[in-house]
Amino acid sequence: MNKKHVAIYVAVAAMFGIMGALVALNQKELPPMTGNAGAAAGAKPPAAVDKLFAQSLNDLEGKPEALARWRGKPLVVNFWATWCAPCVQEMPELSELAGSDGGKTFNVIGIGIDSPSNMQAFAAKLKIAYPLYVGGMGGTELSRAFGNSAGGLPYTVLIGADGQVRKTYLGKLKFDELRADLAKL
Repeated sequence: MNKKHVAIYVAVAAMFGIMGALVALNQKELPPMTGNAGAAAGAKPPAAVDKLFAQSLNDLEGKPEALARWRGKPLVVNFWATWCAPCVQEMPELSELAGSDGGKTFNVIGIGIDSPSNMQAFAAKLKIAYPLYVGGMGGTELSRAFGNSAGGLPYTVLIGADGQVRKTYLGKLKFDELRADLAKL
């Protein structure tokens, strides 16, 4: 390995270290809605939620699926990529969480910022208990609509049954926190 390659690897590692530090500092909690006040007043869901539910993304078999099918029940939307180490680390526990509920009280979906072939190979290795969709680079723009201005991964959005964004999580999920947030819905 020559010095040029080493320098590139060091620069990439430093970039990920900085991104990790920013992740820890940028957790964003949105004020929870109380009762159905927003719905009763005729409030519309945020534009990002409308944009999400207007999407039709391909599943891992290449079949397009309307994301509007997930409307009406609390939804955890996880933006991830196969090349993102924290994404890969959190997916088994997120899969376990989704599988333990079985869609009774909430749903989980994953939107991959990656190629279909990479996502298919990854999914073949792990048994993921929730639907994965191919977002490609358009998935990055969708995550930015939810407040992920840096485009960092993983990025998770908790949407209430009323279509309101309840919380966003930048970086590897803290599952005790996510479970507590889900219990509040």
